Amino acid sequence: MSKKEKFEKILAWFQKNQPVAQTELHYNNPYELLVSVILSAQCTDKRVNMVTPALFKAFPEAEVMAAASPAEVFQYIKSISYPNNKASHLVGMAQMLVHDFKGIVPSDIGELQKMPGVGRKTANVIASVVYDKPALAVDTHVFRVSARLGLTKNSTTPLETEKQLVKYIPEKLIPIAHHWLILHGRYVCLARNPQCHKCGLTEYCLYFNSRLKKD
Repeated sequence: MSKKEKFEKILAWFQKNQPVAQTELHYNNPYELLVSVILSAQCTDKRVNMVTPALFKAFPEAEVMAAASPAEVFQYIKSISYPNNKASHLVGMAQMLVHDFKGIVPSDIGELQKMPGVGRKTANVIASVVYDKPALAVDTHVFRVSARLGLTKNSTTPLETEKQLVKYIPEKLIPIAHHWLILHGRYVCLARNPQCHKCGLTEYCLYFNSRLKKD
């Protein structure tokens, strides 16, 4: 099976079995999503969703957060991983959002990455989810699942994985493909104990077939 055919079959399976796939972060506008994605770095979406209601009530707009101190923001996110750094990033992001972008979350990935706490993964999430751009954010789930399925090969960085994936995924499917791979990694293709018996992709999976050979 060629690489192109593998991508086509795996994407077709997701389209049939998971036609709706979206972020599990709770948000009401681009500003809230940007805050949530910054908080989600090396932290679960579930944990982020536990702290953001109170955080957004205290800082409902970028202007309010921009006027706050990192110490004030810290009090709302101290149960999140790396709260000190993230509090500083959030205040810095809000200040730049207000002063440089007039309070409007930019759609350009390069512009997004100018803000504190916003790396390529976060920028791709915003561009994809908010603006429906063909940007594919690579987190640990996407990295793991794409390698195990054989969609990527010898990739050692998120950027390498991203480039290999977007080469074969049709532009219109890139935004949802990001969620397909994340959710598959989160609930089926687990890091330590993959649920291969629940997976409908074992026919195409390098990891599964290599395990069969060992058994």
